[in-house]
Order: sequence, then C-alpha cells, then structure tokens
Amino acid sequence: MQRINAFLKNNADLATISGKAEQLTACQKLWDAVAPDALKPCTRAGDLHHRRLTVYASNGAAAAKIKLLLPGLLTQLQKRGLEVTSIRVQVQVQSEQRKAEKPLRTLSYYASTELEKLAEKLDQASPLVAVLKKLSSRSQTR
Repeated sequence: MQRINAFLKNNADLATISGKAEQLTACQKLWDAVAPDALKPCTRAGDLHHRRLTVYASNGAAAAKIKLLLPGLLTQLQKRGLEVTSIRVQVQVQSEQRKAEKPLRTLSYYASTELEKLAEKLDQASPLVAVLKKLSSRSQTR
C-alpha cells in the first residue's frame, strides 16, 4: 500500500487526483455521520468548493427533505470540523437503482386453511375468491 501511495504522490497529475479523492472520501464520511439513516441510501456528498458542500440526492423527495434539514445538518458538519458555510442540493437520478428484495411472507397452516374455507363459502364469481386462494397458497408447511 505504501508503494501505491508513494507512486500517487510522486506524480503531479496523480497527486492532484489522489488529493481530490481523499477530500471526497472525508466529506462522504462526515455526511454519513450527520445524515439521517433514512436518507443515507439515497444521498451522497459531492465536492466541497468555496466552503459550499454539494450533496447529491437520488430523487426529489430526498432533496426536499435535505433542504428542510439544512440548518441542522450544516451546524453538525461544522461541529465535526468541516469548513462549510452552505450546502447545495442537487437531484442526480441514478440510471439503475437497486431495489431491496422483499421477503416472501408466509401464513401459518391454520390461517391458510381458514382462508380456503372462507373462499369456498363466498360466491365463486367474486374477485375476492381468487385473491383469497392466492393468499392461502402462501402457507407454511407443517
């Protein structure tokens, strides 16, 4: 690792890029420390230029929430040693967002049989019957 760091610092062009990468990493760590847990997955810290931190949000709702929380976030960043006087929020939609996989919910055997009994009692032309049968198929095995 020391060889890589020495190589990056000895080359003028790479030293500039390496310094910028370190600054972005430090800003991201501070942002992760102060940002609310609900906003962390859809926001990231960007460039710090002229004491203005740019924060990128993946959607408009997250950007609006950040704007509501700006005074408190700004104060927290300053307390943690970041020399920042303003925060600029930009919406930058990601081309492909990862969706969290929802776990398949299952019903107990008793609940499944009760739903099947209810479906048999209803009028078979009712759309509720199809929904109940589909739901009852999610039963756990005994």
